[in-house]
Amino acid sequence: MCRNIRPLFNLEPSANEQEMRAASLQFVRKISGFTKPSQANQAAFDRAVDEVAHAARHLLDALVTSAPPRDRDIEAARARERAARRFGSQPR
Repeated sequence: MCRNIRPLFNLEPSANEQEMRAASLQFVRKISGFTKPSQANQAAFDRAVDEVAHAARHLLDALVTSAPPRDRDIEAARARERAARRFGSQPR
């Protein structure tokens, strides 16, 4: 479940709200144990996702680094290579 949470700091272009929400959703799913909550829990689940996304945005905005930003395309290529080595498939 949490394999979909990717580092979002120091990327060029920077993380957008959709990526932030997707990471927050995965985090809330993991800690709640729900992939899809019941109707009774949906409002609390959605509120938690919103609050985690808000906190994550504040965190990323406050972090500083002297390292140059990582290029998304290069990072994606590296991830495909790692997956190919790990799972024995050919990179796309």
